[in-house]
Amino acid sequence: MLRLLRLLLLLLLLPPPGSPEPPGLTSLSPGAPPQAPDLLYADGLRAYAAGAWAPAVALLREALRSQAALGRARRDCGARCAAEPGAALPVVLLDAPGPDSGPGPAQGAWERLLLRAALRRAECLTQCGAQRLGPGGAARLRVGSAIRDAFRRREPYNYLQRAYYQLKKLDLAAAAAHTFFVANPTHLQMREDMAKYRRMSGVRPQSFRDLETPPHWAAYDTGLELLGRQEAGLALPKLEEALQESLAQMESCRAGCEGPEEQQRQEEEEEGAGSQGGLYEAIAGHWIQVLQCRQRCVGDTATRPGRSFPVPDFLPSQLRRLHEAYAQVGNLSQAVENVLSVLLFYPEDEAAKKALNQYQAQLGEPRPGLRPRENIQRFILRSLGEKKQLYYAMEHLGASFEDPDPWTPAAFIPEALREKLREDQEKRPWDQEPPQQKPLTHWKDVLLLEGVTLTQDARQLNGSDRAVLDGLLTPAECGLLLQLAKDAAEAGARSGYRGRRSPHTPHERFEGLTVLKAAQLARAGAVGRQGAKLLLEVSERVRTLTQAYFSPDRPLHLSFTHLVCRSAIEGEQAQRMDLSHPVHADNCVLDPDTGECWREPPAYTYRDFSGLLYLNDDFQGGDLFFTEPNALTVKAQVRPRCGRLVAFSSGGENPHGVWAVTRGRRCALALWHTWAPEHREQEWTEAKELLQEPEEEEEMPSRDPAPEPPSRRLQRIQDKAGKPPRVREEL
Repeated sequence: MLRLLRLLLLLLLLPPPGSPEPPGLTSLSPGAPPQAPDLLYADGLRAYAAGAWAPAVALLREALRSQAALGRARRDCGARCAAEPGAALPVVLLDAPGPDSGPGPAQGAWERLLLRAALRRAECLTQCGAQRLGPGGAARLRVGSAIRDAFRRREPYNYLQRAYYQLKKLDLAAAAAHTFFVANPTHLQMREDMAKYRRMSGVRPQSFRDLETPPHWAAYDTGLELLGRQEAGLALPKLEEALQESLAQMESCRAGCEGPEEQQRQEEEEEGAGSQGGLYEAIAGHWIQVLQCRQRCVGDTATRPGRSFPVPDFLPSQLRRLHEAYAQVGNLSQAVENVLSVLLFYPEDEAAKKALNQYQAQLGEPRPGLRPRENIQRFILRSLGEKKQLYYAMEHLGASFEDPDPWTPAAFIPEALREKLREDQEKRPWDQEPPQQKPLTHWKDVLLLEGVTLTQDARQLNGSDRAVLDGLLTPAECGLLLQLAKDAAEAGARSGYRGRRSPHTPHERFEGLTVLKAAQLARAGAVGRQGAKLLLEVSERVRTLTQAYFSPDRPLHLSFTHLVCRSAIEGEQAQRMDLSHPVHADNCVLDPDTGECWREPPAYTYRDFSGLLYLNDDFQGGDLFFTEPNALTVKAQVRPRCGRLVAFSSGGENPHGVWAVTRGRRCALALWHTWAPEHREQEWTEAKELLQEPEEEEEMPSRDPAPEPPSRRLQRIQDKAGKPPRVREEL
């Protein structure tokens, strides 16, 4: 009955048919206490499943509003109660104990101080929560971890865009779709939906707006854009807003660390691990959980929606841009305040010290009133106090803590932990290190040995860590590999794409063949054994040359090998505007708007060098090109030909794409290499072993004169070997 009444109330709050929809997802009942977001969300999904689109929109929007109001209430109540007289924790209790600590308060006095402050703070939070959220406060509106994750991933907007589409609200459908896609950039179905919305006549370009953009990211991106246009005066207000909003976002996040959800998570962890200890162990454990959560807020605030990793040194980098911008407009006093704030994080930063000396020299006289920003001083002092307690808990209580900040002074880390942390840092995987340029000391000898010529180096290609080499294949070898690809396609082997059209464009067919699939087809008699062996040999040839040219002092391993053919579909090339392969980088997610490349999933972060070995040139289009990080400005272009290898480092320094193949069939061997031996291509070894085994003896012919289909024979061989067929999805 309660849910039915809630549904009827929300239906009354909907605008009448034909009335203009408000811009964005504005609140339906402003000023009303928020309701339980999880119940609203569940009711919204039920209405969605029943096809009741208008009630679904109302419920999902109210769930979003209530979730946001709940967060604001916690932040505001936390700030108000922290300043409440008698509710602040005594300063003597906030410092971590240590062997050098002097005598503390009298026996039992600290307990009274702590408990009195804790009880007063609890009373204040309870009263504030009841005023803002209704009876029961935040505890009544506790949201489970699964629902919190759904809101964090912006899943309500996925349902909203579909419901709006059914209601013919295309502008809001596009906005909701865009909002979901920003936080889920690898969602393939939403990518297709976005493309459909862009083709609709009723959808305007400004409809694609993010309805959940955190204020600090909106101001930050605008400020960076204005700085890029050399408009420092206009950028400064946005940069200041970004800094203030970043600190406010951090406070909001920290307020959530004391909410009932964090306590619920701790209880679940203790239940799974078997909680032990008494009152003081429980107090210490919960306090450690709160401190860990607060420190994680630094990374959460610095992580863009849809990203997995934070922007490094987010606050110091904002301060650096601020002091440089203030210097550009001639406001040296503000420049000094911001560069002094940078030095609070990094006291030995040479660039900051040099800038400070320059600003002080230009000011001409000492300005004793110029100091670092007060909010930054408070932030650092509070953060260091929390880190000190967490490191103490690591050393003496076995707690875990991953420091989010590279600026933490070494003096705050106990001696017993420094060596372990140093060892952990040295053990980090290679795929976390950017490619390093290596001296070219051995590659010429290898090229002469192979009969290969260097056609273009990085300078001629207007970039870094890229090269074009010719002569890796003879025309006969190209022909043999082309025949291998043709025979494999006729046998129905399109590895990783299940016979679909190209995953990158609907105007081309895509055929892919892995080394293991080629070996299996060769054993089945569906393709020539000589071609499959050549595929293995050539991939090792490319690896040897790539290592000799780019990484002579550090071994490279094959990570993935793919024989790929793209064929233009006849009748679908007129007025074609798309690419055969959009601009991308091979080991990071390229963000053309900011020029950054995020080394995080879904990118193959362990790839370090890439290679494309071409087999033919009898087609139109299909040239490889390199761009600036904006994915728009073409810096170099390479025309495929038999035996030509284009090799380059796989990071954001080499964004590349492929022009549309408008006629014919373009075939190439794509190879990726890694420094990390744990990511070497296991299928390559399996294929080599399979091709080295002696061929099966001829079986007695059956009474049926018709030959056995290659696909059935391949399956029979795999069944005998006891190994299921493996398919690699390589998008």
